[in-house]
Amino acid sequence: MAELTPAPIPIERLIAEAPRPECGAVVLFLGTTRDHHEGRRVVRLAYEAYEPMALASLAALEAEALARFAIGSCRIVHRLGQVPLAEASVAVVVAAAHRAPAYEASRWAMDELKRTVPIWKKEFFAEGGDAWVEGTTLG
Repeated sequence: MAELTPAPIPIERLIAEAPRPECGAVVLFLGTTRDHHEGRRVVRLAYEAYEPMALASLAALEAEALARFAIGSCRIVHRLGQVPLAEASVAVVVAAAHRAPAYEASRWAMDELKRTVPIWKKEFFAEGGDAWVEGTTLG
């Protein structure tokens, strides 16, 4: 079940909930706040979303990953609000019988999230100022 949270992402809980008897692989992807972007020093991020639409989009991605890949589960959690350096902004957890489909589904879900889900990222810079990050078209 997709989640949006203003608090730190509950990574330990996600990992604990992921294993399934029929699955021999659990893949966890974490997107974390880095300290730079395009030559500027970043001190923190903030995320905003149209929450009803974002939750529906995340749930649809989870369901599509289950239909598209040979996996047993897919969970996506995205943080909203301020996210300090090195903390997780997004988690994608996939369980599958084998590692290859788990990795493939995780990468696909993250790429589609960035491309389609109405969550917006703002960067705050060390020298002052801030900027919304423009989306990236996948090619």
